[in-house]
Amino acid sequence: MNHRITTTGLLLACAFALTACSSSDDKTDAEPKPKPSAAEPTQKQKDDAVRSAGLPPKPDAAEQAKLIRALQAAAPNVVRYEDRAVDASRNQCMAINGKAKRLNWLASQRFTYKDVMTTEGQGAKINEALRATGFCEV
Repeated sequence: MNHRITTTGLLLACAFALTACSSSDDKTDAEPKPKPSAAEPTQKQKDDAVRSAGLPPKPDAAEQAKLIRALQAAAPNVVRYEDRAVDASRNQCMAINGKAKRLNWLASQRFTYKDVMTTEGQGAKINEALRATGFCEV
């Protein structure tokens, strides 16, 4: 019987302690802080940021055809999926313009997809083709 009274007393003490801890006098918890407003960047700002990163814009039809011909001469299989080849070219240009190391290896990785395998030797030819066409100039 003594244990019941002690247990009940401890439970009541804990209950009182917990209610005392949850005071709502603190105004900072009740009111959410306003979020800082960040203005949406303009299209020009986005284009400038992309250019400064060394990423060329998406090519128009004539530029794309010229790029595909150059890539096909360098490594015929990489143009099997033209859209992927164009995206890989743009990304490779970012590495070239950023003066990344191991460019041939990066090209071999970027231009390997699905059932297309690209070697570092082909990557070197792809890099030469990208430079020769002027595609990477931003």
